[in-house]
Amino acid sequence: MIVKKLILKKHLSSGGLAEFLLVRKEGAYEAALFINGKLISGPPKPQPLNPPTDDLTHWMGNRPSVGLTRGEAERILEEIDFENAVLAHRTRREWER
Repeated sequence: MIVKKLILKKHLSSGGLAEFLLVRKEGAYEAALFINGKLISGPPKPQPLNPPTDDLTHWMGNRPSVGLTRGEAERILEEIDFENAVLAHRTRREWER
């Protein structure tokens, strides 16, 4: 896993600090969740919360999981999609040479 940049920091109600990092893993970009500096396993992108609660619509992580607002989830997804699009474009250009 290669860390590219920090996407989002969020202070948790438990007092912890959640950091969502853009990472390159197995040839593609995804998000990684760290809580208090420790990597938390889970899905590589925010997942819809079913049903949504209050203003939380998405989640990431796996014991513990972190709830995300629609705006936070969209920000993470946009970063992932953008970096993967740039990577695909560069790869395509290299093949054309």
